[in-house]
Amino acid sequence: MRVTACAVSLNVDDVPASSRFLQEHFGFREEMSADGFSSLTRGDAMNVIYLRRGLATLPAPFRDAHAGGVLVVFVVEDLDDEQARLRAEGVPITHELTEEPWGERFFQVTDPNGVIVQLVDWVTPN
Repeated sequence: MRVTACAVSLNVDDVPASSRFLQEHFGFREEMSADGFSSLTRGDAMNVIYLRRGLATLPAPFRDAHAGGVLVVFVVEDLDDEQARLRAEGVPITHELTEEPWGERFFQVTDPNGVIVQLVDWVTPN
């Protein structure tokens, strides 16, 4: 198998709101869109697709599911700078910067549909 791209697809109520959030604060650009659909890319990260809940193109048992409990995670080079940038842009930090015993440092923000975006960097654990 040769993988040529990677994407995560999330069901949300307001596709344009989540799409704008990634474009405005995380540098994504919209590749394709239609009513109830937006496909976003950055070139250096996975693609993110938003689908409006209830679309008939989704398998019936999942049509009304929401992207709850899903984390969209980006590993970044300077976590402290990214947190300061997002605060300056007025994005509320919904989980403050935390360092785990295994060396993961992260903080989280939440998009307008409740999708959690987590930014991470790694340090050598003590």
